[in-house]
Amino acid sequence: MAAQARGRFGEGEALRWYVQRGYTLIARNWRCAAGEIDLIVRLPSVLVFCEVKARATEQFGGPQGAVGWQKQRRVRRLAAIWLAEFRPPGHFEVRFDVAAVVGTNVTVIESAF
Repeated sequence: MAAQARGRFGEGEALRWYVQRGYTLIARNWRCAAGEIDLIVRLPSVLVFCEVKARATEQFGGPQGAVGWQKQRRVRRLAAIWLAEFRPPGHFEVRFDVAAVVGTNVTVIESAF
């Protein structure tokens, strides 16, 4: 499977994981000049910015290992831009998750950074 197709598949599997747990999709692949956020989902009291990493196998390490400090900093910056632009109503916690998809197995690391 090509890298882009695997990424789309992984995002779909991660989204399915969130929806099954009662989250509502706010945005998928939200983009601005500074970059892209894979998934933005919400419960009434929690807004989640999720970075999705998908791999066919863990032969070269788990996908979550690809979310280093630079990627974390970028996602935080993008979240601040999104929050400033859309100003969602209500009081809520902001959380940063990493969804690691290996094959069809989804592991979501809540509050990963």
